[in-house]
Amino acid sequence: MAATKKTYIVEHLDEELGPWSELEYLAIAKESQEIGSEFHLTSLPQGFKVPEALAAVLAFKAENRGVEEIYAADKSRVCLLDPAAKKDLSPEDGETFDVFLFGGILGDDPPRDRTSELRKKGFEGRRLGPVQMTTDTAVRVTRLVVEGKTPVDKIPYVDHPELKFSEHESTQMPFRYVTDKEGKPIMPAGMVELIKKDSDKAIDDMF
Repeated sequence: MAATKKTYIVEHLDEELGPWSELEYLAIAKESQEIGSEFHLTSLPQGFKVPEALAAVLAFKAENRGVEEIYAADKSRVCLLDPAAKKDLSPEDGETFDVFLFGGILGDDPPRDRTSELRKKGFEGRRLGPVQMTTDTAVRVTRLVVEGKTPVDKIPYVDHPELKFSEHESTQMPFRYVTDKEGKPIMPAGMVELIKKDSDKAIDDMF
């Protein structure tokens, strides 16, 4: 039996898209396209402007409807990635679910429990381990587990990595990341530059 195509959904709960989220979503869309999956943003406010680079990715879809409306007749297909879930996501969950839902909660520091709204709607939840992840990392981990059949605890991670911009300038990220073959955190293209710009701005604000 051919594997069912997987769909990764972020229920986007903000009026607009910040530069950080834009880079994360673009990374998710491109990685989804590479392996033949789809990436959807749902619950978008009317008039929400999708960035051109994101709209250009064929695997991407923008939706004004919420997940509960789209899957009203078939909630059992949807797995909610929930830090408060009792069970960790497992490779077998790829046989049970074909839609994986992220509540826009990941990447907040400190975490806001925005997933609770989706939890109340009756979607079955799975956990991705104890450490907070960015949204693109959470989708990457989910994909490695359900499509790559790698258990959550066998994926190579780095927690709270330090990004060095120069000899005297660095910042520590408060998240867990999947690492590449060199052991470096996998981040969206342009993210390190954006973080450096943000940290420069914060330093400038002090003067």
